[in-house]
Amino acid sequence: MDRDFDMLVLPGGLPGADNLNADPRIRELLKKLADSGRWTGAICAAPKVLASAGLLDGRHATSYPGSLDGSPVKDMVYEEKPVVIDGKVVTSRGPGTAMDFALTLIELLAGKGKRDEVEKALMRP
Repeated sequence: MDRDFDMLVLPGGLPGADNLNADPRIRELLKKLADSGRWTGAICAAPKVLASAGLLDGRHATSYPGSLDGSPVKDMVYEEKPVVIDGKVVTSRGPGTAMDFALTLIELLAGKGKRDEVEKALMRP
């Protein structure tokens, strides 16, 4: 890994998630980050990439419905929540949960105060 990252987040959608999943460099980078105790995240169909990298084994996770079908996960607990955090892995369901996902990522990286500041400016209900 030539660069230092605090977090790597994969965008969802198809065929993008399939293209990421087909690239062994992405899976290797995800594993390196996880092994070094850094955050990884994925939304929509992209949790399949985390699954292929072995990062969802034994974890709680979510994704776009059906996108993890056939993925090589062991003992994963699927949850139908907007955002699921298990250890240093963050997953989210899809376009409708993107704002919750983004705010969660801000909180994880910059703290609750920064999340609250950003969320207040968004005028969310």
